Amino acid sequence: MNTTMKHELRVGDNVEWKSEGARARGTILKKIVSPMKFKTYTVHASKEKPNYFIKRVKTGLVVLQKGSVLQWIGENDGTTAKEK
Repeated sequence: MNTTMKHELRVGDNVEWKSEGARARGTILKKIVSPMKFKTYTVHASKEKPNYFIKRVKTGLVVLQKGSVLQWIGENDGTTAKEK
């Protein structure tokens, strides 16, 4: 993949991000493009700055992350991000 081009993240893509000093991995479940309440805070998502619900590989927990912190590591091809 050309590093100057940003991959458009989609549902099912495997991604990783920094989490508490380590790298976390997961699979995108849903793209959020408008403001919404999540737990105790407001998510300021937009079409230009989307957020994503992601199922973490290690714990199975669903988390919400800004698109700007996510690194694409592959399309969902039936394997989990952990198996790659």
